[in-house]
Amino acid sequence: MRKHNAANERVKRAYITFLKQTTGKDEATLDKVLSALLQFEESTRFKPFKRFHVDQAGKFKDHLAKAKNSRTGKPLSPSTIDATLRIVKAFFLWLAGQSGFKSVLSYKDAEYFNNNAKQARIAHTQRDIPFPTMAQARHAFQAMPNATDFDKRDKALFAFFMLTGIRDGAAASLRLKHINLEEGYVFQDAREVKTKNSKTIDTWFFPVDDAYRDCFEEWVRYLRMEKMFGNADALFPKPRMANTGAGFKAVGLSRDAYASAAKLNEAIRGAFAAVQLHEFTPHSFRKTLGQHMNEMCKTPEQMKAWSMNLGHENIATTISAYMPVSRDRQRDLMRDMGDSEAA
Repeated sequence: MRKHNAANERVKRAYITFLKQTTGKDEATLDKVLSALLQFEESTRFKPFKRFHVDQAGKFKDHLAKAKNSRTGKPLSPSTIDATLRIVKAFFLWLAGQSGFKSVLSYKDAEYFNNNAKQARIAHTQRDIPFPTMAQARHAFQAMPNATDFDKRDKALFAFFMLTGIRDGAAASLRLKHINLEEGYVFQDAREVKTKNSKTIDTWFFPVDDAYRDCFEEWVRYLRMEKMFGNADALFPKPRMANTGAGFKAVGLSRDAYASAAKLNEAIRGAFAAVQLHEFTPHSFRKTLGQHMNEMCKTPEQMKAWSMNLGHENIATTISAYMPVSRDRQRDLMRDMGDSEAA
């Protein structure tokens, strides 16, 4: 089967350049755009964009409905399908205004990529995302081994996520120079750290179990004093590979950071799986800390500081995203308020 169309590739490159120059999209977002466009091309067997017909939009929707997630093997989620359709629609809206396409495409053609109303509602319905309780996190953390360099790294990584609620991409790109142990402070410098929306974030350690801070501080001291790591070296380095005669194997810590957060995610999920718990991700710790905010903060000012620590400018973002209230919890809260009023 045909794998690409040269004319389409040139158009896609122009579109990516447009997005970079006008919207400042990061590489991860641009990769999602290219992936969505590739899926569309696959559904048309790589026909030229200039030969677009609205029937192709319908066939593309059918293609997505039958497609499988490459990692899980399960059907694509409604939210993934909705996001993919929106990406392709935006591309055709742009394409309709480009020289050479104005005569064959109209802006109305892009509307055929709209999701149907029912599927769009399903895609945007807010769902409860599982997250660990403080007790579950502590249980998984205590059970983690601490013998090898990689054990130490992964355990310190777990502790760091609990201390900071940092996003995994940012954690993967951190260097030792971004850590101030005396202040309990992390400088997420957007010039060097892969933060969301390239935003510089000041984060001080959250008031959680001292065991997390002890573990993380021990790790940083180990890197500096035992491994002689410097400021420019990775906080959570990838393995150093060498040919041992039986093939390439990890023989220690390199000084380089991982290119992505995949291995960091794997380490955290594995820690929970090892104690027969749900495989929570690093990002779920942000909800754990959101719930902890509800217990620790006594004033609006404290809540604001907590929210800023998570990188949110608006406290409403923290409350909406990381302080979920289930239906049962909503019922209990309302009943409790009624009981206290009656008393």
